[in-house]
Amino acid sequence: MTDKPAYDRVLAARSSAKISIQKLVAGITEDFVELHGDRAYGDDPAVYAGIGTLNGQPVTIIGIQKGLNNEENLARHFGSAEPDGYRKALRLMKQAEKFKRPVITLVNTPGAYPGMDAEYHGQGYMIAQSIMQGLNLTVPYISVIVGEGGSGGALALAVGDEVWAFEDSAYSVLSPEGFATILWKDSSRAKEAAEQMGLTPEELLANHIIDRVVPEVKTDSDLAQFKADLDTKLKALSQKPVDQLIADRHARYRKFN
Repeated sequence: MTDKPAYDRVLAARSSAKISIQKLVAGITEDFVELHGDRAYGDDPAVYAGIGTLNGQPVTIIGIQKGLNNEENLARHFGSAEPDGYRKALRLMKQAEKFKRPVITLVNTPGAYPGMDAEYHGQGYMIAQSIMQGLNLTVPYISVIVGEGGSGGALALAVGDEVWAFEDSAYSVLSPEGFATILWKDSSRAKEAAEQMGLTPEELLANHIIDRVVPEVKTDSDLAQFKADLDTKLKALSQKPVDQLIADRHARYRKFN
């Protein structure tokens, strides 16, 4: 792990050079099929989700993705999911449970989309439903903070049996800019805010908010190791009786009060 200042870690988490969710999914699955639609309003392109096999094991993968160019970023609200996206995620979680497929979530979002239409369509409610469904899944569930993990938009997909974070990631209740604006009425103090927020992977690990810091995936070898680590952990979680799996997950999150 590196000793970058906290705000430098935030900038690295936001970097366009970070591996995309699509490339991660392609690297850890053999035959991924993307699924679309929330069966209510539409299909949110910020949520990239579907089914594939990981070393022969069928898995459901749900990712929140930023765009690879300006056009994609506009369509995906720069990685900020709408209620349609969380409904899609919820649909896939329920489907995974029905067919006994482990769930992997890959998170890179500054937060849920804050638009008026999103609120009208139940943004807060859908985030809450995603959290509740995730906490009670009867299948193994691993959450990975790939880049930014902002607020409830990230938490909706980050209540796994284990939560991992890439080295260059940040996970917090809001952005340093938002924190500085609220606390000091001055967004230019974002660097100072980042140092106080405990949002770096090292701090999150020390405070037991996450369970593992994952080396940045930059090469095919890195991707193969990430895949192997996921496979090992999913196999271990699959050995637990369902009642114990859920009880352990609940106990993990009851510590945060």
